[in-house]
Amino acid sequence: MKKSPLSIYVHIPFCVKKCSYCDFLSFAGTEEEMEHYLTAVLREIEEAEESGLQYEVQTVYIGGGTPSRVPPHLIAEIMDSLRKKYTFAENAEISMEMNPGTLKRDALRIYRECGINRLSIGCQSLNDEELRLLGRIHTVEDFKKTYHEVREAGFKNVSVDLMSSIPGQSAEKFRSSLEGILALKPEHISVYSLIVEPGTLFYSKYEKGELDLPSEESVTETDRMVRDLLSERGYKRYEISNYARDGYECRHNLVYWNRGDYRGFGPGAASLIGDHRFTNIRSYASYMEHPGKTREDDFVLSVRDAMEEFMFLGLRTCEGVSATDFYRNFGQDITEVFGKILEKQERDGYLIHKGERYSYTDEGLEVSNILMSEYLE
Repeated sequence: MKKSPLSIYVHIPFCVKKCSYCDFLSFAGTEEEMEHYLTAVLREIEEAEESGLQYEVQTVYIGGGTPSRVPPHLIAEIMDSLRKKYTFAENAEISMEMNPGTLKRDALRIYRECGINRLSIGCQSLNDEELRLLGRIHTVEDFKKTYHEVREAGFKNVSVDLMSSIPGQSAEKFRSSLEGILALKPEHISVYSLIVEPGTLFYSKYEKGELDLPSEESVTETDRMVRDLLSERGYKRYEISNYARDGYECRHNLVYWNRGDYRGFGPGAASLIGDHRFTNIRSYASYMEHPGKTREDDFVLSVRDAMEEFMFLGLRTCEGVSATDFYRNFGQDITEVFGKILEKQERDGYLIHKGERYSYTDEGLEVSNILMSEYLE
């Protein structure tokens, strides 16, 4: 029997400290707390309904928080548990997030030995003043040291995260950071525009009028500069915020945008199996009492909901959505369901219809959040 593809996300909630912009489920923790957490995650993995008899794991993503904050043997034990539970594809992509200044002794060797083959380094900026403003624990030199150590350890698939629209940042200032990253030649670059989220330090400053955010014109100028510069240097934009050299697109993230099956472990981790969506409770204390047994959301998508997801997730990617895939999934022509919206967005210059595919223009991607909302009933 052919096994279905499955992707796995494991959440590691521990950080050295909370960054000024962060609204993720993360906090500082002792090594004892980390050991207790490992026990809970291993239990959730062991008791998961899905198994290696049904699925073959194509990708794993260990995110956070800061996974490199925890002792590396805990990461190895998680990987060992996943391999006991599931069958892994021979070419599985196994990614882990890490931050400069958090590497433990022998960590990179242990990561490689347990099968991690892709690292995503949270740089955010190559400007020490901006790093301090963001609340990052590292300096520019710390990042460069970490990057070179990762390369020396033999990792050949490395991604770097950068943040634009930082308070006080001009397009030229951001370009300086981007040029510095390009000089290092990572395989993948993610560029995220700062979003001021409720509950963060930045949000409280914003409410008091103390946050000097770039103007809308400056944000647009930066976005276009990023797109043009990365294209010139051989990086293909394949999703709103992500650029990669040929063959180095993050396969795990594409599973999300293409509505593949994925299973999340840890507090707040989301899953999609078929049209069944469920999310673990975000409360750390509640999760630790009953790992994976208490959920905040647990429902089966209606056909209409699944159609809407197909559109607004697929249109995040530069390849867009396929009319053939839409019909295969839902038994209806895409134009019967969304024809008027597709025609309007194409007429307005935001959408391209080529063959059986629909995708956004660069201008469409700039305002994609607004455009995607039009598919919601």
